[in-house]
Amino acid sequence: MSTKRMNILVYSGNGSTIESVRHCLYSLRRLLSPSYAVITVSGDAIIKEPWTASCALLVFPGGADLGYCRTLNGEGNRRISQYVERGGLYVGFCAGGYYASRRCEFEVGNQKMEVVGNRELAFFPGTCRGCAFPGFVYHSEAGTRATQLRITKESLAKGSIPDLFRSYYNGGGVFVDAPKFKDRGVEVLASFTDKLAVDPGEGSASAVYCKVGEGAAILTSTHPEYVVLFAPVNLDQNIEEPGFAKIVEALKEDDQQRRDFFKACLLKLGLQVNQDQIAVPSLSRLHLSSPDASDTLHMLEALEDLISMQDGQEYINDENDVFHLQRSSKWSLTSIADALPSIPNSLLDNQEAHENDDQDKIIDYNKIVKRLLIHDQQPPESKETPYFNHHAYYANLKHYESQSHNTDPTFGRSLLYGEVVTSTNTMLEKYLFVNTHILRRLPTGFTATATVQVAGRGRGTNVWVSPAGSLMYSTVIRHPMSLTTQAPVVFLQYLAALAVVEGIKTYDHGYQRVPVRLKWPNDIFAADPADITGKTFVKIGGILVNSHYSTSEYLSVVGVGLNATNAAPTTSLNALNPPAPFALEKLLARILTCFSTLYHRFSQAGFDQYFEDLYYKHWLHTDQVVTLEAEGGIRARIRGITSDWGLLKAEELGWEDRATGRFLTLQSDSNSFDFFKGLIKRKV
Repeated sequence: MSTKRMNILVYSGNGSTIESVRHCLYSLRRLLSPSYAVITVSGDAIIKEPWTASCALLVFPGGADLGYCRTLNGEGNRRISQYVERGGLYVGFCAGGYYASRRCEFEVGNQKMEVVGNRELAFFPGTCRGCAFPGFVYHSEAGTRATQLRITKESLAKGSIPDLFRSYYNGGGVFVDAPKFKDRGVEVLASFTDKLAVDPGEGSASAVYCKVGEGAAILTSTHPEYVVLFAPVNLDQNIEEPGFAKIVEALKEDDQQRRDFFKACLLKLGLQVNQDQIAVPSLSRLHLSSPDASDTLHMLEALEDLISMQDGQEYINDENDVFHLQRSSKWSLTSIADALPSIPNSLLDNQEAHENDDQDKIIDYNKIVKRLLIHDQQPPESKETPYFNHHAYYANLKHYESQSHNTDPTFGRSLLYGEVVTSTNTMLEKYLFVNTHILRRLPTGFTATATVQVAGRGRGTNVWVSPAGSLMYSTVIRHPMSLTTQAPVVFLQYLAALAVVEGIKTYDHGYQRVPVRLKWPNDIFAADPADITGKTFVKIGGILVNSHYSTSEYLSVVGVGLNATNAAPTTSLNALNPPAPFALEKLLARILTCFSTLYHRFSQAGFDQYFEDLYYKHWLHTDQVVTLEAEGGIRARIRGITSDWGLLKAEELGWEDRATGRFLTLQSDSNSFDFFKGLIKRKV
């Protein structure tokens, strides 16, 4: 078994700045999606979480490297070094470049700002000395300049590479004597052309490539990740600094060359870079519907006391989002543009960040007014939602319900759909943790789904990549407290995982052979179609359950992401040679009817022998031998899960892997199963 490294982790902990992190996320997502998931990672996660196996690139943005040291010196840096030396990749911008050099010399002689000392990572075996140019002030543009760089083309063989370009600079150093370290795997990628304020030694390197064991690092003094066209905070021409407007104009003129250089750096690291930048998707209108229009109206009535009127229009406001309600009975498909009411003046400030004519910007999705169309007469027509056929979905839902033994199917009968959303789980999760009185008005089985998800996330520090072709949905479950003795809420994640696998295998005749399996506790894996032996499995789906106790019930949101028809970032169901390609509408209907049936049985009988047998039938771990990190590295054989709380059962092995008779139980929230290494790691 092997794993594909698909996460790009951007450090966002102590020492980083919000703006630097945002620019890293935006630029990397533009160039690397959907092949990779670009997400933030905290210092605590670097020290404690098992992030290395799935990490394709670790990025340290601009900020202050002393903050990085305070958090990560010792165990954190040990793990980073080990990750890179074993084949991982590292990129450090500005402070991230200082941090990854053997020695940092910053503003030597300046009593207020001097920082001098050795650094633990030492990917660049020399000194990073700064500031390269005078005038730097923390949290200011006082020392900013558009500094010209000369590219070393022989070191960047791939991509369209400029000879010269101007790059955003604010406090970075120079990599001293960089050419002298050539025999130690160092290559100069770019050099300053302007006169420097510090001694650069031989050369004037502003960006270097460093071979580190089986891995590599690229360190830069400037910010090739900064996108000048939409940086209202850091690159605002109205900032009252002498000459700043001219700096912005110079950076704009060379923006294409900046992108080309940045792409060439990522290609040098061996990453899969998009030939064309992926545009930032605009959020679409949300559609609320049911097969019976009266059900939609009943739901709207339940929310009635939360609806406010502004300039004659209906809105629901919460701490994070504003929803603009529109009813389908009040507008015509033949004149959609004319029928859409304007946004009230009180909300224009929030909307402008999303809807002005420049699409190339960092978007704060929380500030965007979400338009919610209530289909109070019939489900949406295909012209309204061209990427999701509601009539096909509801027809399949009805067909599968007719085959079910569940006398009261509810899952999926109320559907919230958006072509492009932030996150199906986040939409419902905000109701869960911010406004629980809203969630209490939604019925069990209420489901949100989308075609493209721009801010999805998984368990812990993981994020599931959700491009078009993924099946993404979140379902509400109101689990009565009275059932928790025989049917603990912790098993919802197991039910959701079983529903996915069962839904795939009972999609239609012949689909029972589709090679999908479960990894404890709730990941969906598939046989890698690239491996003809069928012994290699790759992740194609994940599940996230968030629960909150309210009065006499648990309010839960079960979020699922599944690669159905998209090939990236791992593989998909349609690549597994099914009898015919999966259709997202039919697949969602099948999974939800399976989920409804499973939950109905679970509510009556708990996680009984039927569920245990079904779970073991699909999982990957029968008799697997693992190493238990939290138990001092002892070896154990997986025996199953407990029927009371779903804990993993393992039997200790002694000499020559003989059973000792001692059994251990492990929680999913306290342990991480690194299946690819046969290692169960403790989460601290």
